[in-house]
Amino acid sequence: MTNTPNPTLDLTTSRIIKAPRALVWSAWSDPVSFAQWWIPAPTKCKVVAMDLCPGGSFVTQMSEAGGPFVPHVTACFLDVAEAERIVFTNALTGGWRPAEHGFMTAVITFADHPQGTEYTALAMHKSGADRQKHEEMGFHDGWGTVAAQLAALVEARAVTGAGR
Repeated sequence: MTNTPNPTLDLTTSRIIKAPRALVWSAWSDPVSFAQWWIPAPTKCKVVAMDLCPGGSFVTQMSEAGGPFVPHVTACFLDVAEAERIVFTNALTGGWRPAEHGFMTAVITFADHPQGTEYTALAMHKSGADRQKHEEMGFHDGWGTVAAQLAALVEARAVTGAGR
């Protein structure tokens, strides 16, 4: 499966993470690790559900400034290819149930790179208006920040040998 971004409907961010793909995958697939980088700091993340299989539930909550945890992402995994690809959508919830207000599907890919792992996040939208809304919500800053947080976490693990 290859996805060529449509510039009128899609947003994408990519970075080289200087760590083996297995470590990057582990930080995505382990809920404890995932909660450490998924939301831009200092906001806190709680993983409520992460059933990493097609049809599986994906639910996170966030807490800002020590406040109560509130909904962040409620989604459904569509495709999971270990250490290669994760596809999820907020148009569905776990068990393929239709969501009330979904607007995007994300394709996360992990590929070997001479310096470690090429990490790419593609957010596909059903309309240009949804794409624009997501961009105005801070897609590039937010998704770029969490990719940097993911890189910092796994690059530190690669240096120390933790998480292998």
